[in-house]
Amino acid sequence: MGKQKKARKYATVKRMINLRDQRIKQTERAKSNVKKKDDPSAIKEREVPQHPSCLFFQYNSQLGPPYYILVDTNFINFSIKAKLDLVQSMMDCLYAKCIPCITDCVMAEIEKLGQKYRVALRIAKDPRFERLPCTHKGTYADDCLVQRVTQHKCYIVATVDRDLKRRIRKIPGVPIMYISNHRYNIERMPDDYGAPRF
Repeated sequence: MGKQKKARKYATVKRMINLRDQRIKQTERAKSNVKKKDDPSAIKEREVPQHPSCLFFQYNSQLGPPYYILVDTNFINFSIKAKLDLVQSMMDCLYAKCIPCITDCVMAEIEKLGQKYRVALRIAKDPRFERLPCTHKGTYADDCLVQRVTQHKCYIVATVDRDLKRRIRKIPGVPIMYISNHRYNIERMPDDYGAPRF
């Protein structure tokens, strides 16, 4: 007699012990989800985010010359494409002293772009630019800039990226610098600061 063929069982799963089993230690056992009844007389505490003291509605009182401008990676690349000198064009736009700031994440992004963007890297290493160290993990510049601007509302964000602009518009009191018609323009800046928009 030949060997009987055994049908293979598909999707067989190793049997596991239930987490509420008596054989498992008391500490490792799954907690039974018994809901506690809320006491109606107890005082409810809510976590309300503190409103920044520098804002008077949408007006940011921390903004003022010299302006600190957080520069994004693509802003430098588009400035080179439009043949604009970063610091000079910023001063022409705002009629005041401007200090471009570059975070470690933006610098890492430019370095990752490789040999093709070596001019952008040379511009980013300009001694007039202020370097801001990053303490978080990863090198995603957009999250870094949004987080920094949310904490400290003393910056203007220079970017051409639509998604980043959309995210920054949700944060009150943060102006956005962008490039249009071969010149820098500013959005959401109080009227008594800087140049008029064209």
